[in-house]
Amino acid sequence: MTGGGTGVRLRQAVLVARELEPVAGQLRTALDLGEPFRDPGVGEFGLENVVFAVGDCFLEVISPTRADTAAGRYLERHGGDGGYMVIFDLEDLDGARSRALGLGVRVVWQIDLPDISGTHLHPVDMRGAIVSLDQSRPYGSWRWGGPPWTAQIASAEPGRLADITVAVADPQAVAARWGQVLGVAANQEEAGMAGADALLRLDGADVRFRERAEDGAEGIVEIALEIEHELPGGADATELGGVKLRRV
Repeated sequence: MTGGGTGVRLRQAVLVARELEPVAGQLRTALDLGEPFRDPGVGEFGLENVVFAVGDCFLEVISPTRADTAAGRYLERHGGDGGYMVIFDLEDLDGARSRALGLGVRVVWQIDLPDISGTHLHPVDMRGAIVSLDQSRPYGSWRWGGPPWTAQIASAEPGRLADITVAVADPQAVAARWGQVLGVAANQEEAGMAGADALLRLDGADVRFRERAEDGAEGIVEIALEIEHELPGGADATELGGVKLRRV
C-alpha cells in the first residue's frame, strides 16, 4: 500500500472506446480478467459498458450507443479511444463535495443511494478527466461492480489499481486542483522519483500528473495494475484502449 490514511481510494478507472466488444475482449485476454458486469444503468447516458474486477478495484470500458453523448464528443476531441474517467471512494464525501462547490467546480451528475453516492465533476473545471467523487456504504462495497458488490464486500481475487497517470498542459496546477477537492496534498518532492511532474498519494494508489505531448490531448494515458497474470509475451506494459497498461 502506498497511501498513508488519506481516506481516499482509487476504485475505478474508465476507458472510452468507439467499439466496446473488441476493446473489452482484448483487455480480458491481456489481463486474464473474469466475467465482466454489464450495467444497464449507463443506458441513461447513451452508453453500454463492461466492468471488470481487479481485486476490489475495477476497470471499466464504455462506448456510446447513440449520437450526441459526452463520451462520443470526447472520442471526437481525443481522436480515438482513451482514458475517460477516474472514480474515487471517499470516507468523507460531504467534505469533498463542499470543497468542490467552494472552488466553483460544476457537478454534471449526482446520485445518492442507500449503498453508494456518486458525484461527477465537470472535466473543464477539473482538467484531465471526469473526476467522480463516490462513497460506498459499507465502505469497500461497490454497486458499480455489480450485484456481488452491492451493499456488501465481495470476496475479491488478489489485485488492485496501483496508479494512474494523467497528461495535462499544467501538471502542477491540475494536481493542486484535484488535491484540493479530494483533500490530499500534492506531493511535489516525491513526484520526480515517481516519474511524474506532480503526485497525489492516496490509500493504496497514486495519481501522477505529467506534461502532455505537444500535439497530444489531455487525459488518462497510463494505468498501472497489480495483477498476478503476466502480460502477453511477458512484457511489462501493453497499449490497449488508447492507454498504456502497466503491470506491477
